[in-house]
Amino acid sequence: MKIKQVTPFILHVPVTGSQIADSTHSITHWGVVGARIDTDNGLSGFGFTGTHAHLPSDQLIARCIATCHAPLLAGEDAHDVQRLWTKLARNPALQWIGRAGITTLAHAALDVALWDLKAKAAGVPLWKLLGGQVRERVRAYNTDIGWLSIADDKLVDGARRAVQEGFSGIKIKVGSTVERDLRRLEAVRKAIGPDVTLAVDGNGKWDLATCLRFCRGAEPFDVYWFEEPLWHDDVKGHAQLARATTIPVALGEQLYTQDAFIEFFHQEAIHWVQPDVTRMGGLTEVLRVCEAAHAYRLPVAPHAGDMSQVHVHLSYAHPAVQVLEYIPWIKDCFTDSAEVHDGFFRVPQQPGAGTTPTARAVQQYAKAVA
Repeated sequence: MKIKQVTPFILHVPVTGSQIADSTHSITHWGVVGARIDTDNGLSGFGFTGTHAHLPSDQLIARCIATCHAPLLAGEDAHDVQRLWTKLARNPALQWIGRAGITTLAHAALDVALWDLKAKAAGVPLWKLLGGQVRERVRAYNTDIGWLSIADDKLVDGARRAVQEGFSGIKIKVGSTVERDLRRLEAVRKAIGPDVTLAVDGNGKWDLATCLRFCRGAEPFDVYWFEEPLWHDDVKGHAQLARATTIPVALGEQLYTQDAFIEFFHQEAIHWVQPDVTRMGGLTEVLRVCEAAHAYRLPVAPHAGDMSQVHVHLSYAHPAVQVLEYIPWIKDCFTDSAEVHDGFFRVPQQPGAGTTPTARAVQQYAKAVA
């Protein structure tokens, strides 16, 4: 299965409603910057990374795929996923210009495409290729009802509606003011009752003092985790917070390497591990993080399930994964979409990773690659 051609693509897909915001970002579209890998046996694999649909930035990622990575893959055997991951990640020229950011996002799209190809060649869904189904169901938690841009009354209504639809987990955004966020947290907890898990996500906005003040007020509401409470690379601060509150600390969507996670593990600065295949150079590195987390007896909750179809396969195949995020912006852009029924993700059935874009999605959302 020799690689013949690598072609980047860009999709910009509208978010729920007209616009959403968390503590640090406001967006109208989600960017899907991807790669198609064609092989000499007629199979094509697809992978992608996720962005805030900023076209100049997306063009840089697409150009990195086409000009930096594609030449390294030409003529290679697409089955050799692990070797090709190392070839791209440890290329001296690419290491020199970055071990995170654009080069890693571009690498993620290609690594996922290779896993998609490998599963298609085997004629099985990716979760079977990864070792088979380790759990009967994967529980979904709904983040799409919890944005900071949603008015208080609409937030409560959305949380209540999500529970009625079968979700047993809710996550809301924080990072405005401690007072407002605590009012919203209390209102949501009252609306959904004590049996639904309720997490919060700060997107790295606050400093340690603010986080401590928030946690003191939030502890009575049985918070499932506090996600990205501090700046993403602040290991010491997360360790201090983890020791100071009963609320578990979650993070990982902004970490790019296994080494970054390991430092958080060593410092006991994390309780929930949240890697993202679209950030970490693909599934290959995320699998290493999941294995390390499992060794530390730490649960994994991959970041943004529906913004990365591969996470559904990972969640069914890896014993460390406990729960998966539901954000439905791009799920219908793929031929094997990440569907939730009665609060649980459907087991994927089609061969591959579920990352093949539909013709309709390409027609509606494609942007030209410069």
